[in-house]
Amino acid sequence: MAELQWESAAVTHEGKRRPHNEDAVLARPEVGLWLVADGMGGHAAGDVASRMVTEALADVTVDGEFATFVDCVDDALIEINRAIRSHSKAHFSGKTMGCTVVTMLAQANVGVCMWAGDSRLYRVRDGVFTQISRDHDPLEELVERGVLTPEEADDHPDSSVITRAVGGQPELHLDCILFDLAPDDIYLLCSDGLYRELERHEMCEMLLAPDPVEQRVEALLDKSLERGARDNVSIIVATCREA
Repeated sequence: MAELQWESAAVTHEGKRRPHNEDAVLARPEVGLWLVADGMGGHAAGDVASRMVTEALADVTVDGEFATFVDCVDDALIEINRAIRSHSKAHFSGKTMGCTVVTMLAQANVGVCMWAGDSRLYRVRDGVFTQISRDHDPLEELVERGVLTPEEADDHPDSSVITRAVGGQPELHLDCILFDLAPDDIYLLCSDGLYRELERHEMCEMLLAPDPVEQRVEALLDKSLERGARDNVSIIVATCREA
């Protein structure tokens, strides 16, 4: 398998209705690490929680086997879960303070997605748009059983309820999926501020545009703002090709 070369762009924006931005993004294509963290709206210092997550992973290095790198990221997120809860106890009287997180790691032809909450990882391959992560919310089981379509779940009144987040519980349990990588794949990491404004076919079409990756990110952001951007919006687009 040929080595893959990565290119990515990231943006985060407060949107049209929120007074400030509680999201944070991290894009490190040189080590194969991307992350979106969405501070839990309505709770104490969601922006602090999301920033603590990105800062914790900003200096993680690839040293040795890919499995070791994955374990380091997992360990860092578990440790920051404890740190967020300690910070909440010390500064916010123990009130809930946290964020959702979705992260993608890549090495050679192997990718790993780890997440907690409803920030998402999507892939476009051969024109097919696929959601890789699965939301931690009460509606996901209904989607898996075919009671709701993914689009119906996104529009459901309970779609903003999440059952897992960094800082949400004393012990953090991340879901993890291993998947293959192929040349010309396109990956989208985003907070719910994007996918609640745009339909899946729209995101797919915009990701497939022949524009530089930075322009595709800006186009997605502009479209979400045009739709009203009811929440903070965070977007990372990562593409790969044979080196």
